[in-house]
Amino acid sequence: MPQISLDEIEQTVRQALTAHGAAPFAAAEVARAVRKAESVGNKICGLYYVESYCQQLRSGRVSGTVTPQVSTPRSGTVVVDAVFGFAQPAFAHGLPVALDAARTNGVASLAVAHAHTCTSLGYFTEQIAAAGMIGVGFTNASPIVAAPGGKTRAIGTNPIAFSVPDGQGGIAMQFDQSTTTVALGKITMAKAAGQSIPEGWALDANGNPTTDPDAAIKGSLVSMGGYKGWGFGLMAEILAAAMTGSALSRDVKPLKASEGAPHDLGQYYLIIDPSAQSDFGEKIQTLAAHIAQDEGARMPGQNKVAMDPVDVGDDTWKQITGLANA
Repeated sequence: MPQISLDEIEQTVRQALTAHGAAPFAAAEVARAVRKAESVGNKICGLYYVESYCQQLRSGRVSGTVTPQVSTPRSGTVVVDAVFGFAQPAFAHGLPVALDAARTNGVASLAVAHAHTCTSLGYFTEQIAAAGMIGVGFTNASPIVAAPGGKTRAIGTNPIAFSVPDGQGGIAMQFDQSTTTVALGKITMAKAAGQSIPEGWALDANGNPTTDPDAAIKGSLVSMGGYKGWGFGLMAEILAAAMTGSALSRDVKPLKASEGAPHDLGQYYLIIDPSAQSDFGEKIQTLAAHIAQDEGARMPGQNKVAMDPVDVGDDTWKQITGLANA
């Protein structure tokens, strides 16, 4: 298995995207997100998605040349219309405006509407925390989750992310997870590898527990913690879809399908300026130290070291370089 530097990964992904029709800025922003995902071992949100990005650029399912439209209908409300393009450049256009709004108002919302999947939601809230703000993010996805006791897919894995600055220029907490027991990507990867999945991850089309990833994909995923996770998933659905004017999960086709209607997904962020609390940083440091006193305990996201270079499968890298030279 080759080891590939992050610089080479970012450059090759950018080249692959531009070769398939993405404008330079959009390609650069998406490639930067892929780089970040690979650096922390988040394979599902890294190179794993690049082939589908390229296919969807060619088919028109995602536009790589649109210019996101930023508006501020209220002083603390920032809206970015991604115009059926990638989420990463849309967020990049809206973030500076939303940070200024939060500094002025104490709290601001950033709604990214009509976007392609954002893959790693925490990638975006982490940027908010790096700017000294608390970031809370929500998004939805194609339908794969039924209500507890039901069989009809109603919502997606609908991740929630939460990033907190440490008051000293760093990040104290980074929390990013789907509201299902496991992300859909882990099941699709298990299917591709010919592996079974643990019981408790998914149900088949008849609502029965299954360890077969193919049956799981044809069925539904299980919300984490049953009704509790289902409630969080619905919260994300309402904020990501209803508060951005984007599609409900039920109307979104599988995210990696090469053709079809645009994803039309929403991402919704709350940006909170903690500077009004003079002891915010001190409280965060005290909390982190209290948790860390137990061996192996830590705040989520702490002690995560970026890898460079990273291991990339032979077939995967051959595919990526092939796309770059298409």
